[in-house]
Amino acid sequence: MSAQSSLILYITGINLITFAMFAWDKYTAIKGQWRVPEKTLLMLALAGGSPGAIIAQQRLRHKTRKQPFRARLLLIAGLHVLLLVALAIPVSRQLMFEQLHLLLASWEG
Repeated sequence: MSAQSSLILYITGINLITFAMFAWDKYTAIKGQWRVPEKTLLMLALAGGSPGAIIAQQRLRHKTRKQPFRARLLLIAGLHVLLLVALAIPVSRQLMFEQLHLLLASWEG
């Protein structure tokens, strides 16, 4: 499997999982049962599931007014947009990869 195919599969999967977790949280909220922690929902969004989270918010009408959750989710989505824009510009993409390489090298010791 190519890197591009793997990335597409990952992004699709994380967004489906994120949407499903929002749906489960809404269901359990209605039933008065154990809820999915907001931290978990935000971490899924940060891991690449921000489109799935935002779609779930709108379609399911879940956590649309809850602050600061909503603001944090929009911040994560904004960071993802900035990352995509930066990756689309060759100079910034190269700089990002160089910084990532330096960071990984520093962790290795």
